Amino acid sequence: MSIFDDEPTKRAKTHEIGQDLRLLSIGELNERIGTLKAEIERLQSAIDAKGETKSAAEALFRRS
Repeated sequence: MSIFDDEPTKRAKTHEIGQDLRLLSIGELNERIGTLKAEIERLQSAIDAKGETKSAAEALFRRS
C-alpha cells in the first residue's frame, strides 16, 4: 500500500432523490432543505445567465 492515495476522495452525498427519510431527524431534514434550496438558487442563476447570453447573441445577429 502506498503512502499517497491515488484515488480522489468521494464526497458524502447530502441528499439522494427518493431516499428513505424515516430515519432522519428534523434537524437533518431542515439541513437538507437548506442545501436543496441553495442548489435551486444556483441552478436558477445558471439559467438566468444562459438566458442573458442568448438574448445578447440574438440582439447581435438582429442588427445585421
